[in-house]
Amino acid sequence: MISLDALGPRGPLRSRRRLPVTDVTGAEAIDLSLVPRLFAARAMDALRAARPLPYERRIEALAAAAHHFRDDRIAGLSFDEYERTVARVSGVPLAVVQDATAAIAASAELAGETTPLPRPLGAAADWRDPGTRRGSAVWTRRGETFAVHAAGNHPGPHGLWLEALALGYRVAVRPSRREPLTPHRLITALRAAGFGDDHVVLLPTDHDAAGELLQGADLGLVYGGDEVVERYAGSAVLPQGPGRAKILLTAAADWREYLDTIVDSVAGQAGVACINATAVLVEGDPAPLAEALAERLAALPSLPPEHPKAVLPVQPLAAARALESSLLARAEGTRAWLGAGGIADDLGDGSAALRPAVFQADRPTAPQLRLELPFPCVWLAPWSPSDGLPPLRDTLVLTAIGAGDDLIDALLNEPSISNVYVGAHPTHWLRPGVPHDGFLGEFLMRTKTVIR
Repeated sequence: MISLDALGPRGPLRSRRRLPVTDVTGAEAIDLSLVPRLFAARAMDALRAARPLPYERRIEALAAAAHHFRDDRIAGLSFDEYERTVARVSGVPLAVVQDATAAIAASAELAGETTPLPRPLGAAADWRDPGTRRGSAVWTRRGETFAVHAAGNHPGPHGLWLEALALGYRVAVRPSRREPLTPHRLITALRAAGFGDDHVVLLPTDHDAAGELLQGADLGLVYGGDEVVERYAGSAVLPQGPGRAKILLTAAADWREYLDTIVDSVAGQAGVACINATAVLVEGDPAPLAEALAERLAALPSLPPEHPKAVLPVQPLAAARALESSLLARAEGTRAWLGAGGIADDLGDGSAALRPAVFQADRPTAPQLRLELPFPCVWLAPWSPSDGLPPLRDTLVLTAIGAGDDLIDALLNEPSISNVYVGAHPTHWLRPGVPHDGFLGEFLMRTKTVIR
């Protein structure tokens, strides 16, 4: 049993209220401290009162934190033991966890290069810049404190909020009950690197106290479904909802040449990320591609998540069976190429691998194409230029294969499509320094005119 303390503004806190976190078999793996509402409120006050480190010192501390994150023994775990435990409790395959932790470390190490990228070219980073003597825009924070309600489906998003620390915000993270290890390890590493206890905190709470973080912060970041997006749209909280990533394959491209890209888009990262493709729209008959895609995905092995060759997500058997029932009910009216007999593959230890599923709809506006599930599940449908942009909207990433210049222009100009990848690029491609859903800095910062 691993004991995880809350990390408050005056150091670690082992509270009386504890939450057992189980692994995919149902065995208790982590004993997590929960903080009460009053503690969360006072912690946010402490963050607001703290003064940030100078910018250069923040960048140095972030780079040093990457080394502590990888090298230190934290919560009794070496780095390898930590990654293996994350796989066991989250069900995300070990290889995917390893990719994610490498990306988190890279985000910290490269903060000096990536943090300035969202700043407008016409804005100075500091009011002391010589340009302000004759009048200049200066990039400034919109607030002082930033609260994160973290997701637990993938460790990778924890690399995102590091940008807020780099910009001088004091940050409070409410970890997911599904996987609290990554933020605990990261925040411990940040503190070891020089960030004060009152600069970055880990505040596990129950649902009643969760709102205290967002209410006490100037700005916030939350992950969730469509209801979360609707609740926080236009507020001081940035919602991160379903990605609904798509691939568009026009008649100008032969799908056989791009099958590897399509398979990778669906099943890479174990299919659990918001940037995995959940819909493929084909100009023409999608059946040949669906058949080939189903054949490739059916060959993926079912293994426990900590196995080095695991590529599919794993959940407790009861949860996997419930997801299976929901999928089959919602797939009614489509043609099943893979998954008609179910997707929950019992591993014999109380857990089940989530097998891939491939379904074909008869039109690009079928409601199933908006369904995003936490495993490799893809919906194919026919598309024609006369269908236009409506079936492609509301998309975090769209990989356009065989698209002409006019269509690419239209995709880039469509506000509800966040990212456009042209050609053989999987939808889950991402690296530090490129925006995920816009730069976070666009949300955290603003420009002010200064003349002196």
